[in-house]
Amino acid sequence: MSSDPVATRTDEGAVRSAAYDAAQLVASVPRLVLEARRVAASVFHGLHGRRRAGPGENFWQYRRFIGGEPASRVDWRRSARDDLLYVREREWEAVHTIWIWPDRSPSMVFSSQPSRLTKRDRALVLAFALGELLVRGGERVGIPGTMRPTASRAVIERMAEAIVHAAGMPQSLPPAFTPGPRDEVVLLGDLWSPTPQVVGTIASLSLGGAGGHVVQIVDPAEETFPYSGRIEFLEPEGAGTITVGRAEAWAADYTDRVARHRDAIRAETARRDWSLAVHRTDRPASGLLLALHARMGSERDALAHRRRNLIAATVAEAAA
Repeated sequence: MSSDPVATRTDEGAVRSAAYDAAQLVASVPRLVLEARRVAASVFHGLHGRRRAGPGENFWQYRRFIGGEPASRVDWRRSARDDLLYVREREWEAVHTIWIWPDRSPSMVFSSQPSRLTKRDRALVLAFALGELLVRGGERVGIPGTMRPTASRAVIERMAEAIVHAAGMPQSLPPAFTPGPRDEVVLLGDLWSPTPQVVGTIASLSLGGAGGHVVQIVDPAEETFPYSGRIEFLEPEGAGTITVGRAEAWAADYTDRVARHRDAIRAETARRDWSLAVHRTDRPASGLLLALHARMGSERDALAHRRRNLIAATVAEAAA
């Protein structure tokens, strides 16, 4: 049976494009690592410690004694100062795993201006810098399907090496895996896959109770659609090209479709108690990184608070 020559040419073009993108990635990794270290260092100085109550060795705070708790938990020295009973809480030292997934698919290799970072480069800078900050905070960091969780101080180098040597074609969405209920997932990509696929991925990753944060990384041109006249648009992931006679006539429909796509993702993240942020590549990476790191800490503190309240309620019910 003879092969389809058009399909053969398309496949060969895809292979050549993938090989070229891979070579570009390898060449740019040292520069991205340096940029990630710079961003992480600038953000690190603005962070406050994320201290939480739980099992550990270091004192955190006193809290009121809850009826039904074992009397052995009472700190009698502190309680002797007034008429109330207090418990000495220790800082939570449980290690978490944060799965960071930077999208490296062909659609991410786009920049509307040669002087601006591509979406893929920005995703990698954010992933490396966030990994550095999290490991400094005592967490473990992994990349789904690419790197096992690690708390190594050389986490940036390990992430970069794992990504460079990753097998297979980069996909637009993370591979199927099951994060633990105490894990967190960070998705860094343009999220231009069909809406049901993006929504389904978020739903699947959250089924086990893991927390999550979704960051849509976009080029400014993808937000504003600044095109007019006769334009040929190329779909970077194999769907071909389309030529438009008056591109400006597409602007309203384009922005409406983007809004509906994003609203569906926002609704799913809200349903799962995940967060969603939109980041443009013409804005500093440090601002997003600082907000994302703070959001991760506050949401984890809220989860720990809910768990403590549940334990206290269970103890009180058992004592009643």
